[in-house]
Amino acid sequence: MISINGAGNLMDFLDEPFPDVGTYEDFHTIDWLREKSRDTDRHRKITCKSKESIWEFIKSLLDAWSGWLVMLLIGLLSGTLAGVIDLAVDWMTDLKEGVCLSALWYSHEQCCWTSNETTFADRDKCPQWQKWAELMTGYTEGAGVYVLNYFLYVLWALFFSFLAVSLVRVFAPYACGSGIPEIKRILRGFIIRGYLGKWTLLIKTVTLVLAVSSGLSLGKEGPLVHVACCCGNLFCSLFSKYSKNEGKRREVLSAAAAAGVSVAFGAPIGGVLFSLEEVSYYFPLKTLWRSFFAALVAAFTLRSINPFGNNRLVLFYVEYHTPWYMAELVPFILLGVFGGLWGTLFIRCNIAWCRRRKTTRLGKYPVLEVIVVTGITAVLAFPNPYTRRSTSELISELFNDCGALESSQLCDYINNPNMTRPVDDIPDRPAGPGVYSALWQLALALVFKIVITIFTFGMKIPSGLFIPSMAVGAIAGRIVGIAVEQMAFHHHDWIIFKNWCRPGADCVTPGLYAMVGAAACLGGVTRMTVSLVVIMFELTGGLEYIVPLMAAAVTSKWVADAFGKEGIYEAHIQLNGYPYLDQDEFTHRTLATDVMRPRRNEPPLAVLTQDSTTVEDVETLIKDTDYNGFPVVVSRESERLIGFVQRRDLILAIKSARQKQDGVVSNSVVYFTEDAPQIPASNPQPLKLRRILNLSPFTVTDHTPMETVVDIFRKLGLRQCLVTRSGRLLGIITKKDVLRHMAHMMNQDPESIMFN
Repeated sequence: MISINGAGNLMDFLDEPFPDVGTYEDFHTIDWLREKSRDTDRHRKITCKSKESIWEFIKSLLDAWSGWLVMLLIGLLSGTLAGVIDLAVDWMTDLKEGVCLSALWYSHEQCCWTSNETTFADRDKCPQWQKWAELMTGYTEGAGVYVLNYFLYVLWALFFSFLAVSLVRVFAPYACGSGIPEIKRILRGFIIRGYLGKWTLLIKTVTLVLAVSSGLSLGKEGPLVHVACCCGNLFCSLFSKYSKNEGKRREVLSAAAAAGVSVAFGAPIGGVLFSLEEVSYYFPLKTLWRSFFAALVAAFTLRSINPFGNNRLVLFYVEYHTPWYMAELVPFILLGVFGGLWGTLFIRCNIAWCRRRKTTRLGKYPVLEVIVVTGITAVLAFPNPYTRRSTSELISELFNDCGALESSQLCDYINNPNMTRPVDDIPDRPAGPGVYSALWQLALALVFKIVITIFTFGMKIPSGLFIPSMAVGAIAGRIVGIAVEQMAFHHHDWIIFKNWCRPGADCVTPGLYAMVGAAACLGGVTRMTVSLVVIMFELTGGLEYIVPLMAAAVTSKWVADAFGKEGIYEAHIQLNGYPYLDQDEFTHRTLATDVMRPRRNEPPLAVLTQDSTTVEDVETLIKDTDYNGFPVVVSRESERLIGFVQRRDLILAIKSARQKQDGVVSNSVVYFTEDAPQIPASNPQPLKLRRILNLSPFTVTDHTPMETVVDIFRKLGLRQCLVTRSGRLLGIITKKDVLRHMAHMMNQDPESIMFN
């Protein structure tokens, strides 16, 4: 046996990086520790080079500032897209009912703004705006006019939804749904190729407008997070710092999620907290500052566009002038209980329906499902004025305090002719016939929204859940608020009202109850708490209403958690089988040896040796197995662990070596050591692959409690963990093994939770 002098130098072609090594396959999880290590190495090289010349120093400054530049671009683009979506939705929603003759691109409100013939009493009526029946027949009233308007409303709704589902189905299947469950998985390291791509961004933006305009019970707020993350991914591709490091990319996507919520609700701080509390996995302090900057730029951009014409970032911004009283905490907490119960009901029914969609023939006809649900929604929604309008407008009206200038049916109170109060301090009054009529319509709208939202969320179109959930809570809250208001007015001598509600005082604000109910229902469905309260606080601009919101949000979460710990997004993650380790404590007393592979009666673990495996052996192993990687040991006899090598890196390295290096054939020896092995001179040249070897894979002993192993997987984002005893390799535990074991311990079918 003799060694080939200089063989080590000849075979070190891998010391120079080549394309795709260190990347990941679709539907796989990234290696957080490796990504962190690679970024540290990159940063160390830049710091060393910056001392060599002025040009290298400038490049290091540009690298440092690239993160802030990406945040600026994300904020500008996501704010612009949100403004365009708001304007388009406003116009297309009104298009179902009529058209502006003076300018076709004006919505109903904009059309009447520009009219000189609009009176304050009939502010929604102007000659420039005509309903379709009036335009076609010349009549404004009558049964025929109503039926024609009804028919065209349904027709427009069907056209919008058909166009939306067709575009999604043909061009970008990933543009459907809310996007938040998948964003949560992506931010935890899961790879879904194309989910944040350019086509998804374009189609999601267009179809979101169509879906919301169709009148379906869905919102644009959740999908705006997906749109913002698509913007973040787009700008990541411009900088190698982010495009070549999946860990760094996820820092940008966390900030993009914050910008998405910022423009959805006009709540920059709430957006940052939403990203931190609800979607992000790795959120260092640096990402916190950048998220805040991105959210700020996005909100500023949207404010500059001013899509609602009220100098606010959302349609349902409100200001209340009446303080709340301690006795009102009782109905606020009851609304929290309602929100928790509604959240539980919705999650269970929606997941059952979505599971039926996945497991039956229903899932094969997504276009037909969307058309049928849209048709039912439009037919049932048109007769009721509270379901006919857009959900955002409905929430806006329910949140509103009844001032002297309000013309809404909800503000049809019987006024005292001798009242000489300021405009913003109107005393409680007896409800008029309009209020009682509105209550019946709202009760019907509540039942309608509860039922139809269950079947709408999860269809193959962009569909957010924030707005429908808030609508359910706002309707329930307004009904409760009016009931409490009338009780206080008619029974002000009762002991509960005596101390704080005197005759002629403005005691109860029904709009505040609507807002608290909206927060409670949204919290019940999503299990948000801190970010939810801050978002609602930013919507109202009033610090004094934080306590009612906190009481409702916490009560809602407690009640919902009593029936099940998972929110709607976690439930959909489990339904789709994404590898997801929830935050629940693992309390079972099992050990790593109980979970590791191989088990008894299973074939031995597939391993590579450090200097005695041939290229043909490696290629055969890759062909015969589907493992993501292989442990490398000293020899099969000793099984002393050396490191771990990824399957994808092996394939790419051997393919590149065959193309670039002469003498690499099937019986060439592959070695992972620093020095070439002793081989006969007649043998072909060996292949050195030490560069792709992870020399410090994460290991545990066979007696490590599974409680500790689960915690390690959850906190470090591991893909796999090797099990050893005194340095000798015994087996391997993958993330899927951990998930299967957790399901088995909870008496669930282990295979039912795997990715589908």
